[in-house]
Amino acid sequence: MDSTLKLLIVIISIGILNTIYLSYHTFTHKMVACFFFPKEWCEKVQKSNYSRTFGIPNSYLGLLMLTLILLFTLMYSNGTLSFVPAFIVIAAGFLFSTYFLYIQAFVLKAFCTWCVLSFFVFTALFITGCTVLFF
Repeated sequence: MDSTLKLLIVIISIGILNTIYLSYHTFTHKMVACFFFPKEWCEKVQKSNYSRTFGIPNSYLGLLMLTLILLFTLMYSNGTLSFVPAFIVIAAGFLFSTYFLYIQAFVLKAFCTWCVLSFFVFTALFITGCTVLFF
């Protein structure tokens, strides 16, 4: 496995840990720890109508997407699948996380540490995925 694929797996793992944390808090209805931002901001984001897509918590969707990306990346690394399916899910995740960052900045005017981390994870996946796909 080359170093780019190893980097992808590290980034995916960070994302999975992040979404497991968020999913746990979604399931238990406990507030997340809020670093770098006021606690009220994380609470506002976590309780907003934008925390769900089609009635499904975004944390669950993120965990599903990252699990699919990991599965597709592992299948790509052993030669059973092209990288295109992984990249499609990566691109969708990047677009969704960019949209949600926009919502936090301009609609809610509040940020959640874990949502911002998710944006950085999907941005890193998108850039690294472009490297795999196009170079």
